[in-house]
Amino acid sequence: MGNAQSGFPGGQPDDKKKKAEKKKWEPPVPTTIGRKKNKKGPDGVAKLPKVHPTIRCNLKLLKLSRIHDYLLMEEEFVQNQQQLKPQEEKAQEERARVDELRGMPMHVGTLEEVIDEHHAIVLTSSGHDSYVTMMSFVDKDQLEPGCSILLHHKTSAVVGVLQDDADPMVSVMKLEKAPTESYADVGGLTQQIMEIKEAVELPLTHPELYEEMGIKPPKGVILYGVPGTGKTLLAKAVANQTSATFLRVVGSELIQKYLGDGPKLVRELFRVAEENAPSIVFIDEIDAIGTKRYDSHSGGEKEIQRTMLELLNQLDGFDSRGDVKVIMATNKIDSLDPALIRPGRIDRKIEFPLPDVKTKRHIFGIHTSRMTLSADVDLEEFVMSKDDLSGADIKAICTEAGLLALRERRMRVCNEDFKKAREKVLYKKSEGTPEGLYL
Repeated sequence: MGNAQSGFPGGQPDDKKKKAEKKKWEPPVPTTIGRKKNKKGPDGVAKLPKVHPTIRCNLKLLKLSRIHDYLLMEEEFVQNQQQLKPQEEKAQEERARVDELRGMPMHVGTLEEVIDEHHAIVLTSSGHDSYVTMMSFVDKDQLEPGCSILLHHKTSAVVGVLQDDADPMVSVMKLEKAPTESYADVGGLTQQIMEIKEAVELPLTHPELYEEMGIKPPKGVILYGVPGTGKTLLAKAVANQTSATFLRVVGSELIQKYLGDGPKLVRELFRVAEENAPSIVFIDEIDAIGTKRYDSHSGGEKEIQRTMLELLNQLDGFDSRGDVKVIMATNKIDSLDPALIRPGRIDRKIEFPLPDVKTKRHIFGIHTSRMTLSADVDLEEFVMSKDDLSGADIKAICTEAGLLALRERRMRVCNEDFKKAREKVLYKKSEGTPEGLYL
């Protein structure tokens, strides 16, 4: 007994083993306290289920609502179209009736005077004044003396008003695309370029300089000299360099068939120039209408003089600081009327002389810069010659030399080509046509 007690004293080793062993984790017993049972029946069916993800469902809802709004708009549009269709048909019938009243074709005339609500005096295209009626559908607010109107082809009744009363010829005169020539293409003429810049470009770009100086800028300039010295070329360079509206007209275009059309065209020209200011009006060959006045029994000469008087009136009508400048060009300044070129109308007279040696060299360099020349070409021989060559003559010599080389299938121009070209140009310039050739 004593040994047994000493080996297992009171069973203590088993109790220690039990304490050493850890208990395993077990989930708690589920409880039903605080939980609602799922209700079955109509109440459970009416409950909305949870929707995942909510963002996509919101986007879809917005898209469907937008489609719904579009369908509502489409339905409203269809209903309005069905209601307005009878009114459109009625308006179309009335338009067809108005077109029948107007008749086709129509004439263009000028309104002289409005007598009352239904009658007016018009100037027809044949040049006669007529007392005519005005249709009720004509917009009376747009009628004013001098405007262009449409006339019935039989009764000459007023059936419409032309919105744009500008002469079509004036719109053609306005340069939409600037010329390609620049001041670099003008050989020499340094003094002339400086003068035309001071008289035309500077008043348009910096008018304050003239105000500070206390002088009035020139209204216009006239370019004169022998033919072929670069007058029109310099005007093209001005049109290329400036951003102003450029109107180009030849003096012969201002001579019209019917009485009063020439002065009217001059008025339209300057009116369009004022509307598109800043602008430059270039009148080439001004001697066509600006010759000296004299007593003439010819109706054509009198009409040309009336056109020139209207041009004088328009030049005097400018404000001295206006944004419209006039450039004229001629090679017969002696034949012009003194009233046209007096100071106050044309303040600057720029002469274009024949080119000197330095200018000839420059012009030859400009026209031969793109040509392929042989090594034997000596341009100094042509530059130092005593021939009276203008800039146009030099250009003709270079062009003719290139054509002679092209005729012989050569890609290089030799000195002999230039000699033949100079002889040919001078022969034609001196009017060397043999006598009896065309007899």
